[in-house]
Amino acid sequence: MENSSLEKPLFPPYLALFLGVIAVSTSAIFVKLSDAPAPIIATYRLVFSVILTLPLLAWNRGALAEIGKLTKKVWLLCILSGVFLASHFLLWFESLNYTSVASSTVLVTLQPLFAFIGGYFFFGERVRLLALTGGLLAIAGSFVIGWGDFRVGGTALWGDFLALLGAVTVTGYWLVGQYVRQHMSSFAYTLVVYSATSVILIGYDLVLGYSLVGYPAADWGWFFCLALFPTLLGHSLFNWIIKWINTTTISMGILGEPIGTAILAYFILGEVVTLPQWIGGLIILAGIYLFIRFNQAAKGVTTVEQQSAAPEKLA
Repeated sequence: MENSSLEKPLFPPYLALFLGVIAVSTSAIFVKLSDAPAPIIATYRLVFSVILTLPLLAWNRGALAEIGKLTKKVWLLCILSGVFLASHFLLWFESLNYTSVASSTVLVTLQPLFAFIGGYFFFGERVRLLALTGGLLAIAGSFVIGWGDFRVGGTALWGDFLALLGAVTVTGYWLVGQYVRQHMSSFAYTLVVYSATSVILIGYDLVLGYSLVGYPAADWGWFFCLALFPTLLGHSLFNWIIKWINTTTISMGILGEPIGTAILAYFILGEVVTLPQWIGGLIILAGIYLFIRFNQAAKGVTTVEQQSAAPEKLA
């Protein structure tokens, strides 16, 4: 199953990470603008992502052959990845119905806390002290952004809890992806996982009695925007770079999402960018810089030792 096209990135992974973070910063905004139930928003975000991806098969016909040769183990891992992704969207989108954009986004981007643990136990990754300091600094910056917006008690506390669970499930999604992507192309992996996630979400809607039709035209527009920007230009980029950059580093980069979301919320939703948000944003940027600067080099890009440490073949 080894694919020679995976050996070297054709585009700088860290630049792709930066662009992906900008793209995912739009997610909470589009969710807030839609009036549809959270499960429906999540469902059509993935369904439209699959629909937009399918035409690309004309330029990547080898992907179908690759998918046809997947082992049972890889299929199960891809389905598991889809379960994690579906759970993440359901939990996070639902949290936005109970708490604010800032609170929800800050909590759901606490992925590095779980990525540090998962990377250590599943991949034996070590984080340098200065890099860890940068990671904790960035996390602290996230709390500075959301501190004045955290509401204790009642429905807001429930929304915060859902967002935190969303952080746990998306970390599981990245960790599975980090393993599978060592021996599977980005396009094939993305298509399989997005399709699996779509099926899971549709099944969830049908079981709980959510209608799949009858929504205003504006909502369909937001569904499309969620598929195009934060999914295909965000998550799909992350699925590509996870071949060379590990889950912890991607999670650290995603800590920049609250900055982009706060700026977009100011222009689109009319939410005021407060002084703590400005300060928190600068702290996050400083923390991300320290983490990337002092963490180990990107996997498979600069060191032979890191390539040899890749997981065993799945075939």
